[in-house]
Amino acid sequence: MDAVQTFLAASHFAVAGASTNRDKYGNKVLRCYLQNNKSVTPINPRADEIEGVACVASVSDLPDNIESLSIITPPKITTEVVKQAISKGIKNIWMQPGAQSDEGIDLCQKNGINVIADGSCVLVVMHYHEH
Repeated sequence: MDAVQTFLAASHFAVAGASTNRDKYGNKVLRCYLQNNKSVTPINPRADEIEGVACVASVSDLPDNIESLSIITPPKITTEVVKQAISKGIKNIWMQPGAQSDEGIDLCQKNGINVIADGSCVLVVMHYHEH
């Protein structure tokens, strides 16, 4: 199984950088999981819920069943998100284009995390469409 298939085989996902603004990628990625009937938790410290799904404030607050994490944050924040994901035991991380952090990628590799940070977009792979 390749990195993308391994990521998508998870039973529960999370989106770091989830946004209440439907024009932002942090919202589109969340809606993409919902369109594909995936169980997903948005992470946003300033929102209680996004698209009708309850939010948590940080990766540390995620339930323990999260296996795959999409990151849509500025690179500086991505590194911090990766550090929290490592302590949480998350196995798969997908950095959306623009969120990649060299330090974050390095941390993933050193900690045996399946990381996708090659410019692939989860929206393309999962056939996201606007309603």
